[in-house]
Amino acid sequence: MKRYFLCGVGGSGMLPLALILRAQGCEVTGSDRSLDAGRTAAKFEFLKQRGVSLFPQDGTGMTSGEQIFVASAAVEETVPDVVAANALGAKRMTRAALLAELFNAAPVRVGVAGTSGKSTTTAMIAWILSAAGRDPTVMNGAVMKNFVSEETPFASALVGEGEAFVSEVDESDGSIAMFAPTVAVLNNIAHDHKSMDELRELFGDFVEKAHLAILNKDNEETAGVAASAAAGHVVTYSLEEGRADFCAEAIEAAPDGVSFSAYDRRSGTPVSAKLTMPGRHNVSNALAALLAAEACGVSLEEGAAALNSFRGVRRRLEFVGQAGDVSVIDDFAHNPDKIAASLSTLKEFPGRLLIIFQPQGYGALKQLKDGFIETFSEHLGKDDIAFLTAPADFGGTTERTLEHRDAIVAAVKNNGRDLRAGASRDEAGELFLHMAEPGDRIVIMGARDDTLTTFAHGLLQRLGARAASK
Repeated sequence: MKRYFLCGVGGSGMLPLALILRAQGCEVTGSDRSLDAGRTAAKFEFLKQRGVSLFPQDGTGMTSGEQIFVASAAVEETVPDVVAANALGAKRMTRAALLAELFNAAPVRVGVAGTSGKSTTTAMIAWILSAAGRDPTVMNGAVMKNFVSEETPFASALVGEGEAFVSEVDESDGSIAMFAPTVAVLNNIAHDHKSMDELRELFGDFVEKAHLAILNKDNEETAGVAASAAAGHVVTYSLEEGRADFCAEAIEAAPDGVSFSAYDRRSGTPVSAKLTMPGRHNVSNALAALLAAEACGVSLEEGAAALNSFRGVRRRLEFVGQAGDVSVIDDFAHNPDKIAASLSTLKEFPGRLLIIFQPQGYGALKQLKDGFIETFSEHLGKDDIAFLTAPADFGGTTERTLEHRDAIVAAVKNNGRDLRAGASRDEAGELFLHMAEPGDRIVIMGARDDTLTTFAHGLLQRLGARAASK
């Protein structure tokens, strides 16, 4: 029996790996900074119930050189667990290398890549394959609502006995190069963690390795990959009629979802579906998922029928609740593309937006500064207010400077939109609790920090108390 120690076991990429390893009969132990800080206790209790032993991140969990030590590439060598693993001579793996090892061992490998939409598309494929009885194994960075139950409240992984292994594939650290997909899904390519030249090479190689590539023709960069790919190797999709092999038609938006029809130009097959989540970008994700499931043997008609009962993933424009006619929405958007997609969807319907955005790191503020300026300047309405907090901080040696945040705020203000800055989300919450009026929507945005959801629910409770006191 293999023995694994996962450093950062509660992270969105680590937790599903822990579940998959446990289901395969491995011994899994781990540590996490959030556990030491007393945050998100429910998640760690869930891991314990699944047989994962937890330790403080002080090196005490590494007890044998037979343990395989797994950590993200960003974990510093000075972390006590790393020091202990080195002293024991334990084998070390990155999170991505472990995922790639599990993924590449599967008979049918569906890799979902792109700057945005990976988690939702992966969850859609998972639901279609499960509804069709294919029993897939799935690795997702988000909780898939269709698989949530009282016993599995953090359903970001499935372990099935079918041939398919479906997984998000990350380009941010270059680890996408480790994956050998049977089916490669590429939603989009946009500047995020790496330069565009690096991204073109990474995504191009990923697509080239696959037996079949499913590519979004609405994204200019992905369309370029499609144009250069080998004939017969690619299937394309689009929201514009006649532009690709599989095209959406008659898209009808609603606050609580979106319906569409689609037409397969290869076979002449028409299909229709209604999603319980809003946004044209989710129609695009659905087209990709339908094609990926088709590549695994599920017809487009059967896949579309399954999508009618797809419930989405957590923290993707997730409606938390409403009090005093003020809505609270929890959203994972954290890079310019994701924020633009969320704001575009929200602006399809009436109501002022009061946005609290917590960046996922200081490095992201620096690297994506121009993109944030463009996105907030273009997509905030004249009456909307956005509040940019200090980034999430989980320790480490990063340089903690707010000059890039302040530069973003100054530039957006200069462009005539109301973007403000402050030290914390609590400060923003207080401001919006006093400012919110009936019809407003408070949107919590950010990634890597599970307590954002707790914060969103806390705001809703306070809005309820305020409404009851009037």
